[in-house]
Amino acid sequence: MPNIRVRLLVVLVVLFGSLTVAGAGPATAAVPNSLWFDGTALTVSNGRFLDAQGREVVLRGYNVSGETKLDENHGLPFASVADAKKSATALRALGGGNAVRFLLSWAYAEPVRGQLDTAYLAAATAQMGAFLDAGVRVYPDFHQDLYSRHLFNSGSWYTGDGAPAWAVELGDYPTESCGICLLWGQNITQNSAVTEAQYDFWHNNYGLQDSFLTTAQKTMAYLKANLTTEQFTGVVGFDPYNEPYAGTYDSGQASRTWERDLLWPFYVKFRARMDAAGWTDKPAFVEPNLFWNGNVSKQEGGLLDAGTIGSRYVFNTHFYDQKAISGILMWGNASDGQYVSDFGAVRDRATALGTTAIVSEYGHPLNGSTAGKAPTVLKAMYQALDSRVKGANWWTTPATSGPVLSGSQWQWDIYNGRHHELMNGNPDKVQTTGDAWNDEDLSAVRLDDSGTAVLRQDARLLDRIYPSATSGSTVAFTYEDRSRDGSTTLTWNPVPSSLPNVSSLVGSGQYSLLVWRSNSGTAPTELHLPASFPTASTTVVSDLGTVYAPPAYTSSTPIGAAAEPGGTGSRRLLITDSDSGVLHYALVTNGATSPSATLLAAAKSELAAWAAARFS
Repeated sequence: MPNIRVRLLVVLVVLFGSLTVAGAGPATAAVPNSLWFDGTALTVSNGRFLDAQGREVVLRGYNVSGETKLDENHGLPFASVADAKKSATALRALGGGNAVRFLLSWAYAEPVRGQLDTAYLAAATAQMGAFLDAGVRVYPDFHQDLYSRHLFNSGSWYTGDGAPAWAVELGDYPTESCGICLLWGQNITQNSAVTEAQYDFWHNNYGLQDSFLTTAQKTMAYLKANLTTEQFTGVVGFDPYNEPYAGTYDSGQASRTWERDLLWPFYVKFRARMDAAGWTDKPAFVEPNLFWNGNVSKQEGGLLDAGTIGSRYVFNTHFYDQKAISGILMWGNASDGQYVSDFGAVRDRATALGTTAIVSEYGHPLNGSTAGKAPTVLKAMYQALDSRVKGANWWTTPATSGPVLSGSQWQWDIYNGRHHELMNGNPDKVQTTGDAWNDEDLSAVRLDDSGTAVLRQDARLLDRIYPSATSGSTVAFTYEDRSRDGSTTLTWNPVPSSLPNVSSLVGSGQYSLLVWRSNSGTAPTELHLPASFPTASTTVVSDLGTVYAPPAYTSSTPIGAAAEPGGTGSRRLLITDSDSGVLHYALVTNGATSPSATLLAAAKSELAAWAAARFS
């Protein structure tokens, strides 16, 4: 759901079919570099993801990937397990991710109605396992855009993905046409073939929704049976349906009543299928009407009438700046705090629903007329994921930061710019550039000529410090990444002059500051350390201690460093407290070189006074 559009909608799905489920996969060795508190299942409680140690977990990563929307690898994210492993390692080491939204295709899972393609599921399961073995958590997503590629003729300007050919043939839909459409997302509301197909799915015409639910259940059962026990523990939940939209509303119906009467009952049915497939302890990542929080196309929604959905569901939404993408409605770049209100609304809806939230898609085109906005748009989005307070106000009002949001950037496609996709099966329309799908180009990664994964965006922006697991309750968090817009360093949250020693310690470097309240946990608080924070030049100032070049972690080391699970070379900072209800803080920076004990003590004193004043 990227580029030039307002995106969409509806059907990812409909799988039906017979499937013989294999026995449980063989046991495997622990994920490399795991420590005793790693690798436990996540649950939702008190509006947070929690691990078995009771730590608040933040999921950060990418969508893997838009390749699933193409035919060239038959609806799989990768051409091989080897490519999946390469991608997982790069995602962890270069992109700083600890989770992925893993796309699946209904069209390839059930090419014949009632017959599940177990060869497709086996390949997808093996590729999913490559991420789980790299210590990356996974939540699968049956993906769809514009309902199905089979709605579009071979000469069309656009294409779709999702439903198989047999589902389209049932509807006898009109010849697709978007009229004068400059953006692919306009098909969502203007292409009658797309709108009618969406309508049929949500009304279960031709038994489409029933077929989907049956096949989704069998797909989940297959995954549970064919992933190892340890791998399945790393599966967080399931996203039932990408970007749902009604197609057209019934007489007297509006977005809010459509969510209430059709979308939410579908999620309740899907939740029951998860239980039947053995996914009882994993939440459904449910999306509202895709237009509920658009900043151009906007419709009332956000599951307003679902009541308190609680721990068996996660509020799952997307956000793209439609104004910035248009190139017309927003002149210039994004700025400090641009999206804190938009992402604050996500936090508020999750709180009202009694659950946690994840922004499972966000991003901006990296090619085309608005690509120059990407550095600032993405920085502002990550800023809003970290805190609901803009940088200029963070040091004075940090207590209103709110929870740190989980998110998955669109997207992580190692084949970017190297595709060979026959658009709508047309050999005269071979797509090779960008994402090879409706002129989109949003992948944060590509392969260079040697086959090595390299970033297409500033590493300072993507590989970020974030609190991957907090032992207690996060009170406030910020990260100044100092990412670049061309040659310009973007500093939206400088350390204030009222903290001169902290400012001197940070200098022109990157820094993060986490404030949390302890909760008698025995496992440490974890922060991801980007590659720009070599252990030997990382400084930590905390009420629990100060250290330059943190030592290797041990259970008796208040502040230490260790490898992250998975053997990919990624690292983490581990901070241990032994109390309950106590406010703690930790500043992490790479701006100092061998700081003196005097400077560290002075910075600690300033932060202690600041914390006492701001969180009393």
